[in-house]
Amino acid sequence: TSFATNLLGHFLLTNLLIDKLEAPARIVNVSSGGMYTQRIRVDDLQMERGRYDGAAAYARSKREQVILTELWADALRTRGVVVHSMHPGWADTPGVSDSLPRFYKLTKPLLRTPAQGADTIVWLCASDAAAQSTGQFWHDRKPRPTHRFQGTKETEAERQTLWRRLSELSGWSGSLSGLAEAS
Repeated sequence: TSFATNLLGHFLLTNLLIDKLEAPARIVNVSSGGMYTQRIRVDDLQMERGRYDGAAAYARSKREQVILTELWADALRTRGVVVHSMHPGWADTPGVSDSLPRFYKLTKPLLRTPAQGADTIVWLCASDAAAQSTGQFWHDRKPRPTHRFQGTKETEAERQTLWRRLSELSGWSGSLSGLAEAS
């Protein structure tokens, strides 16, 4: 479900809409700080090997979403379409309380309100400052690194394989290089 919802469906929907976007359009992908804990595994995108771990599957899909953001940003740069990803911070939402009950119980006093979590999303969509760059990962209106641990870094070959595998699984036939030209 994490793979289909956070990555495969996201990949297909975004690609289907790209030809409709004109500068100064923006794409903002809501990721998660959990992505810092995972690396891409192009040979097992759906976690079919070994023991399934829901939290790891979620974090991995969010890592891959950030990689897609960077790929889209590079491909759409010449069209004036800005693409960013962001981490809203841990907010007091049903998603956190229902999916991570122990984490929720421990961190409830520190959690943000949903409005605080949405602040950077709205800012990325509307501010002139956010339109001055593309392909970055944001938290609290500041660009952040996409890797905190060396072991989570992907290769260029893995990035290209991710695109190819998502294209195959979704039925999308477009190429990254073809995105640079408006239809």
